[in-house]
Amino acid sequence: MDEEERVELIDLVEANDLTGMRLWLAEHPPYEIADELARMDSHLAAVPFRLLDKDRELEVFEELDPFHQQEILVGLRDGAFRELLEEMDPDDRARLIGEAPAKIATRALAGLSPSERKMTAALLGYPEESVGRYMTPETVILHRDLTVGRALEVVRARGTDAETVDILPVVDDGRRLAGTVRLSDLVVSEPETAIKDVVDVLVPRVRATEPAEDAARLVQQANLVALPVVDSEERFVGLLTFDDALELIEAADSEDIARQSGASPVAGHYVAVGVLRLARARSVWLLLLIVASTLTVNVMQGFEGTLEEVTALALFVPMLTGTGGNVGSQSATAIVRALAVGEVRIRDLPGVAWKESRVGFLLGIMLALIALIIGSSLVGFDIAVAVAASVIAICTWAAVIGSSMPLLARRMGVDPAVVSAPMVATLVDATGLLIYFTVARAVLGI
Repeated sequence: MDEEERVELIDLVEANDLTGMRLWLAEHPPYEIADELARMDSHLAAVPFRLLDKDRELEVFEELDPFHQQEILVGLRDGAFRELLEEMDPDDRARLIGEAPAKIATRALAGLSPSERKMTAALLGYPEESVGRYMTPETVILHRDLTVGRALEVVRARGTDAETVDILPVVDDGRRLAGTVRLSDLVVSEPETAIKDVVDVLVPRVRATEPAEDAARLVQQANLVALPVVDSEERFVGLLTFDDALELIEAADSEDIARQSGASPVAGHYVAVGVLRLARARSVWLLLLIVASTLTVNVMQGFEGTLEEVTALALFVPMLTGTGGNVGSQSATAIVRALAVGEVRIRDLPGVAWKESRVGFLLGIMLALIALIIGSSLVGFDIAVAVAASVIAICTWAAVIGSSMPLLARRMGVDPAVVSAPMVATLVDATGLLIYFTVARAVLGI
């Protein structure tokens, strides 16, 4: 069926077609239903959500991000509210409550059973954005002295209460992590084999207080199904599963992209976000950038005499500022991404700056040749030489600035993405003009 002919859930909701909504919900998987609900206003999304049966309701709810989960919860009655939260996985519930307003968080905790409340409170006790907030404590733990046969019996008895049994933590008498074992390895091993003979003792592990994004990147880099989480004494406390790791990476990348474009991150689906929220998210950076751009105006005023003497120099200002800004933005974006995936570190700053300076120099030579040809035909060879030399210097300088600022920001404890491409471009504009007019004076003897 063509996309134009496909029936959309929003159309059925707006038409108040309950039968059509039930059929649509029955024909689509939870993740597609969650995406459609996220596109709607909260009062509209509540209608099809209430039509879901209990099992599907939980599956769809856990597919939503915390922002949309809060909107759904507000419209539920107390009984449905408590039942839904009680059935959630502890890590998903802790993340929801941790990001919810105080009124919703208090209502949520009060409605939980004592055991679930205790488990949720333990996760909320870890710092915000730490891996402890995102790990699942619902696991099947095996003792290192068990045999494979006995371990499989434990998995059968307790596996239904665990979020995952694909990776099983193995501990010693003090609950200290000895390693992990795959369920598939247990299945193919002889029942009499000791667990300690098949355990992976070299599996990576993280402390519960470490940043969640770093742990998620480790899951990605090491191709793990689940990453063990331990406390300060190496005692096992939970697992960070790959699905939670993917959500963390997606959220971190979305935030970085927003900041690199000169905007604040906005929670919620783009289609459902209001115009005022989008404008507010973008306005702060634009205000900062317009203030920073006054540096360019000041530079132009400082070289007003030079421009009056050789007015043709003004023709190339937009080209030079645009070129320098683009080169700086390219370098900044590349380094922010390399920092995020662990390809560069703070101590690599000298090497990164040296490499990017050579990249900028090569780009400058290529662009300078074009500027020399065009400039010679428009304003004469002398001015064209000044422009070409400036292009080389500006491209080299812009690459160094663009690559260094994210690393310096990380060293100062600032999110490198905050040093966004627009900020780098604005800074390079001002300094690039200084380079341009200084080179022009030297070449033209002004």
